[in-house]
Amino acid sequence: MCGIIGRIGTGNSVPYIIKGLERLEYRGYDSAGVATMKNREIFRVRSIGKLNFLKEKLAEIKPEGELSIGHTRWATHGKPSTENSHPHMSFDGKFAIVHNGIIENAAFLKEKYFEGEEIFKTETDSEVIAHLLAKFYSGNIIGTIKKVTKMLEGSYALGIICKHFPSLLFCTANKSPLVAAMGENGGFIASDPGAIGEFCGEYITVRRCEIAMMSKTKLKVYDGNLRVTDKKNHPVITGGQEYSKGDFEHYMMYEMMQQPKAVEDTLSYLFNGENINGINLPNDYFKNKIKKVLFIACGSAYHVGAVGAILIEKLCRIDAAAIIASEFRYSSPVIDESTLAVFISQSGETADTLAALRKAREMGAKILSVVNVKSSAIDLESDNVLYTRAGKEVSVATTKVYSAQLTVIYALALHIAKCRESLCNDDLEKYKNELFSLPQKIEETINKTKRKTQELAKKIYKNNDIYYIGRQLSFAVSMEAALKMKEISYIHCESYAAGELKHGTISLIEDGTPVIAIAGSDNIFQKTMSNLSEVKARGAKTILITNEEQKEDGEIDEIIKVPTTLPEFFASLSVIPCQFLGYYTAYLRGCDIDKPKNLAKSVTVE
Repeated sequence: MCGIIGRIGTGNSVPYIIKGLERLEYRGYDSAGVATMKNREIFRVRSIGKLNFLKEKLAEIKPEGELSIGHTRWATHGKPSTENSHPHMSFDGKFAIVHNGIIENAAFLKEKYFEGEEIFKTETDSEVIAHLLAKFYSGNIIGTIKKVTKMLEGSYALGIICKHFPSLLFCTANKSPLVAAMGENGGFIASDPGAIGEFCGEYITVRRCEIAMMSKTKLKVYDGNLRVTDKKNHPVITGGQEYSKGDFEHYMMYEMMQQPKAVEDTLSYLFNGENINGINLPNDYFKNKIKKVLFIACGSAYHVGAVGAILIEKLCRIDAAAIIASEFRYSSPVIDESTLAVFISQSGETADTLAALRKAREMGAKILSVVNVKSSAIDLESDNVLYTRAGKEVSVATTKVYSAQLTVIYALALHIAKCRESLCNDDLEKYKNELFSLPQKIEETINKTKRKTQELAKKIYKNNDIYYIGRQLSFAVSMEAALKMKEISYIHCESYAAGELKHGTISLIEDGTPVIAIAGSDNIFQKTMSNLSEVKARGAKTILITNEEQKEDGEIDEIIKVPTTLPEFFASLSVIPCQFLGYYTAYLRGCDIDKPKNLAKSVTVE
């Protein structure tokens, strides 16, 4: 989940590297570093902590060089420290590398090729790559890179500089995202095209053990057999990528406030006449051939999939399930061409989700993906893609992308229902009208609940445990609500299916423990209320999130009401106060809301 960047061009490359790292810090902020080449010598500066600490060092030292690589780290092997920070140098000082990924056989390679040699200075898996390059360097740099990368098991995106080639930048990748581009300011590599969008209009992807070599003016790519290959250029999409947070203290608050627009923009893109943009499967597939829909994702995207599975079964009458991608990739699913596998990923680069996609494709499933980033790996490997139009999301804790993903899933469910004729025309029209009313109702929800959640946070932020409960769609929302709370406030927070409380979980309830129930105006509302009464009888502080039309219950300590909507769309409104409650609780606890500890925005390692 680290971020890498490199530049070769006229003038000092270091400022370009820093600008790129600012765009990549969402991938990890345990440490950062830069290596630059001048007069055939490699000069390296590294710092533990966020990028600002590296900037302070660079301001004092002022390194210069036309060829530079940079790295921002999310620690996998080895604790966050200056020694473990990238770039890593080879034992002879000839090579410097930056790495995103995990080398699973690093210990084996160390023992096989460097046993008894006291050359390792770090605890990382990445350092062995630099030493292997030096050990096997024969003067043929491309051949050496191929030889070394063939030894590596796991995933990698590598930026490489070598003292023997002071005007060339090298990179290679396998199972980790990497792009390369030429612009007016030279050649660039990066983990994310957004990091170099200011300098380049187009880019290529580097994948499947390809090796790219670039000078100030030329880019050459070799395939796995070292044949020069042509690569398709992709435009760098910069529209909607807001890097300013306006007058807000945190990006998360800024992005929560953008949710009405994110949903509206997504709806405007999706609906194009009678069909939905991005679905290439014929209507007959949905009507007569589909037998199963699987939603496969990680984290918040998995919670979206949980909503999707319930809706597909209810509205389309098709067997459906949500599966965690890291579990799916090692399972033995029963799927074939009658299975629609839906992959959800904000970045389009989530390693487990991408691996699961490839497995599903091999087994014959039809592939449909929901992503927020065009030309990402999942996008490029999918036959059907539904894009969310949420714009760039900076905060690690997703809010507006989650809401946009929910919108896509609603649209997909209605499209399939229409093809299958599982809903009458009047019901389809009713659902579609309600779907298009969501931007306005989300805006109303923000206005109605923002102040209430701010006050409520003052009453719960000192607790050590918080629980969310719900049933069906509301249980799916409760999982997302609990994740928001724990990932930014660091409070232990769990979600439970409300009916399961009495099967063990209720033993955790103590006096004053907040239990937050999410329950809309459906036929199981009273069932959830009964569960809330059960925990109140055991001393819980009870909080209810529900629709405006529900009558207040004297047994509830606090109640938050959102605008009334159809039960199927309650998830989009009920999640809003949960996001705000997590934010204000974290704020009162003094947490780093946009960059919570131990987390990164894009998860590109297993």
